[in-house]
Amino acid sequence: MNIRPIAVSDADEFLAVSKKIDESGFMLYEPEERETTVEQQRKAIEGIMSSKKSVIYVAEVENKIVGFITALGGRLKRNQHSAYLVLGVLEDYQGRGFATKLFEQMFQWAAQVEISRLELTVIKDNVSAFHLYRKMGFVLEGEKVHSLMINGTPMNEYYLYKLL
Repeated sequence: MNIRPIAVSDADEFLAVSKKIDESGFMLYEPEERETTVEQQRKAIEGIMSSKKSVIYVAEVENKIVGFITALGGRLKRNQHSAYLVLGVLEDYQGRGFATKLFEQMFQWAAQVEISRLELTVIKDNVSAFHLYRKMGFVLEGEKVHSLMINGTPMNEYYLYKLL
């Protein structure tokens, strides 16, 4: 297992992995809804790489991306101490420590760039992710009621945070 910062050259593979993870039904995008092109993905990665308070780390097995964690940092004086996280790990690699290693890398990075608050959301029905986040030290901050519509059914999201 290797955890490293994303490179612009990863755009094609990163996009494919993101689309595969969308199929889980637990991400913001519906399966097959993501219409991002490889060029758009490249530009998004470049934008994140040019920001001091944002980053993407990928998890690799045999030079193949199997997961990622993204931090999108606040851009204003009042919120530049915080970052919103997005985590995804391919189903075949879940439960094998990849998410834990991605979080550990993210915590180190956050300390280096003086981010003291990390936050994320999780669909209430995603029990395994919720337990992972709690294990990693995230605290339940609240519940956003009917925040998403999934297959025509209103779903709630939990908001969690971790102070570093």
